[in-house]
Amino acid sequence: MFPGPTLEVRNGDTLVVSVVNRAQYNVTIHWHGVRQMRTGWADGPEFVTQCPIRPGGSYTYRFTIEGQEGTLWWHAHSSWLRASVYGALIIHPKKGSSYPFPKPKREAAVMFGEWWDRNPIDVVREATRTGAAPNISDAFTVNGQPGDLYNCSSKETTTFPVDAGETNLFRIINAALNNELFVSIAGHSMTVVAADASYTKPFITSVLMLGPGQTTDVLITTNQPPGRYYVAARAYASAQGVPFDNTTTTAILEYKSAPCSAKAGSNTRPVFPTLPAFNDTGAATAFAAGLKSPSHVPVPMDVDEQLFFTVGLGLFDCPKGQTCQGPNGKRFAASMNNVSFVLPSTLSLLQAHHHGVPGVFTTDFPAIPPVQFDYTARNVSQSLWQPVPGTKVYKLKYGSKVQIVLQGTNIFAAENHPIHIHGYDFYILASGFGNFNSATDTEKFNLIDPPLRNTVGVPVNGWAVIRFVADNPGVWLMHCHLDVHITWGLAMAFLVENGVGELQAVQTPPVDLPAC
Repeated sequence: MFPGPTLEVRNGDTLVVSVVNRAQYNVTIHWHGVRQMRTGWADGPEFVTQCPIRPGGSYTYRFTIEGQEGTLWWHAHSSWLRASVYGALIIHPKKGSSYPFPKPKREAAVMFGEWWDRNPIDVVREATRTGAAPNISDAFTVNGQPGDLYNCSSKETTTFPVDAGETNLFRIINAALNNELFVSIAGHSMTVVAADASYTKPFITSVLMLGPGQTTDVLITTNQPPGRYYVAARAYASAQGVPFDNTTTTAILEYKSAPCSAKAGSNTRPVFPTLPAFNDTGAATAFAAGLKSPSHVPVPMDVDEQLFFTVGLGLFDCPKGQTCQGPNGKRFAASMNNVSFVLPSTLSLLQAHHHGVPGVFTTDFPAIPPVQFDYTARNVSQSLWQPVPGTKVYKLKYGSKVQIVLQGTNIFAAENHPIHIHGYDFYILASGFGNFNSATDTEKFNLIDPPLRNTVGVPVNGWAVIRFVADNPGVWLMHCHLDVHITWGLAMAFLVENGVGELQAVQTPPVDLPAC
């Protein structure tokens, strides 16, 4: 299936998912946004919590949904396989409880994906070999179909049938690999009620912006003249001068009572929405600013760990004797705090930690940038362009209260970076442009009703501040969800130590954990 099957569960359910690898590549599956309390073995990122499932092999993921409701998703977390291996994970309220809004007439998962006319593994392998940026995609998709603006799928365009006068819940997921997306529906406003499986204060908008990995639940009331209306998405491309897929994918919201002349098969085009310009950072910023928790939330106040992480691109020197096709004859790289993350290749980080195997990683990931500089300056010194490769983690004591300033940099190209933390949700206290200034920007922190998310957009040439309590022991990857950036090393991992007793410790590894 493409996309893969939708999993529908309830808050509190335990899932047992048997994954059999019938592909020709190693694979793992990540349950994006699931807290995985003490079940890091089921989290899925390759060589972080497990070794991959080899072709012909299998692994059973076992985990419990605890205190989460809304829309998440699952995807391959091995090379670029998530280009085509993904599906929705919908968490309904427990039996006897309900949504904090009137029950919608119907619900639909709306998964935006990204499509190459080539094997995506070949695309990323070629880029890795040459050091250049990978080829951009050929299309975006909605529930597996590009839509009728492309010349290949006019008959199969995804359609959402509706009745007039009803309110429906659309669960919108950005499963694209390398593009943030603006989403709009012609003629219809959207009431945002949740993001990343956390409820929000309802707010009305005509446009959404989702980074890869992010989800947004919206209510749509069908109050327009019966007809056909496009659901459309195209890229938010925040990096100047960097090629991107500038196509537009569409699905159709179709009123069942629409006149025959307007229905599928006729020559009448659906109504088209107004989408922001590709580089409309103002629209992206306004949407993010609208997200707030429904009421007063328990933001961790007395912070134990004050971390400051720079995120951005850079360049590696070309190895001697090779020709590289990146800028200035170099290879693209990416880093956090000037460390370009290198995945282990013989054992996963969690296995090495759990079994005390030395030499797989070091615990000296820097809490602050090794060199402070004008992070968002127009001309960052070229002496800062080259990061240091390494497999470094940052240790956190169980229960510690953590604040991270995520600071974008303008090395080579500034860009909005969707940063995802495995195993955790976090409060986004504030974000802004330029360099973070603790003297003045701390005053902007929302400590009352900040949104709770698992993926935060760090604004182009800007910063974001997040907080969470390290109450989930294990090894948890933090990375940019633009897959090209994690390929280049824009990642790190937290090692959260066990607390006191069995209920604050990582569970014993399952017997069928794939062999390395």
